[in-house]
Amino acid sequence: MTRYESTIRSLLDLAEIEINGSRPWDIQINDERFYQRVLANAHIGFGESYMDGWWDCDQLDNLIHKLLRAGLEEKIKPLKLLGPVIAAKLFNRQKMSRAYQVGEHHYDMGNDMFKLMLDERMVYTCAYWKDATELNTAQEAKLDLVCRKIGLAPGMKVLDIGCGWGSFAKFAAEKYQTEVVGITVSREQIELGRQMCEGLPVQLKYQDYRDLNGDFDRIVSLGMFEHVGVKNYRTFMKVVDQCLRPNGMFLLQTIGCTKKANAVDPWADKYIFPNGILPTPAQLTRASEELFHIEDWHNLNVSYAKTLMAWMKRFDENWGAIKELGYDDRFYRMWRFFLMTAAGSFRARRVHLWQVVYSNNGVEGGYESIR
Repeated sequence: MTRYESTIRSLLDLAEIEINGSRPWDIQINDERFYQRVLANAHIGFGESYMDGWWDCDQLDNLIHKLLRAGLEEKIKPLKLLGPVIAAKLFNRQKMSRAYQVGEHHYDMGNDMFKLMLDERMVYTCAYWKDATELNTAQEAKLDLVCRKIGLAPGMKVLDIGCGWGSFAKFAAEKYQTEVVGITVSREQIELGRQMCEGLPVQLKYQDYRDLNGDFDRIVSLGMFEHVGVKNYRTFMKVVDQCLRPNGMFLLQTIGCTKKANAVDPWADKYIFPNGILPTPAQLTRASEELFHIEDWHNLNVSYAKTLMAWMKRFDENWGAIKELGYDDRFYRMWRFFLMTAAGSFRARRVHLWQVVYSNNGVEGGYESIR
């Protein structure tokens, strides 16, 4: 046994995980170079070695859950990872000139692939499983929850910042008879979204949030704030404030964490969401100070873990068709690592899914929390 293997085995013992063990969350080693690669490159080495087939795990989500609950992510931090930390402090990696990178890299990956993974409405954010048992109804329940939380009513004009394929816009127009403007940085989403919303009072635009103007009764942003960046949080909130009519309401749905992130996750930055970073509660409140009243803060953490597992199930069921679109086995392993590590992270309570309801003048008589 090499010293690299011995070190990894000792660390995994802390999480009750075995190398080549018999339990579904144990790691099965296919290439002995795994040990040195993980110690040298930490997160990115762990993810890339999985993509390359150097190790396997039947229940990857449970493996990640156990690793995080044991705090092992803090025990392997090579010096080379200080680079992203320094870069995040010195530079604005989410500045306007880089705003469209995540659209090109991730959301423009292919509408046909996302159709085979998501629900019928193509909602690419957390579903709401309180009274739902399958993905389609859970996503409709989430869209309706958002509408009820902001007191949506017929005739209102609504802005959706980060509209995706227009799933919320279409739902709000159909079910609540509202007029909706949505923006996204993905050309692929715009193309399909406009088809899906044809005939409805919905306008979808290829646009960065910093170019927004107009007057809206309600504003929502569902799963986009993760791309804004700490240096731009105040700018984002000011844009919302400028676009929101008096006595308006704004609902922000974002993944967040309770520990301040000093840099983007290197594996996710390279393969999934370039320039992404998660906010803390303190960062959100500071960004909205003197602009908004916080009326409600709802944590849907468990619902997101369940949503990710539902997406993985759909992805597996349709892998044959997805593969025919031109995706190879390494992409499958990359995507499985993405979805399952995210599910494990939510289950371990390392990340959270928040819906925060803001008002610009304070809800007269008080706001009644809706669940």
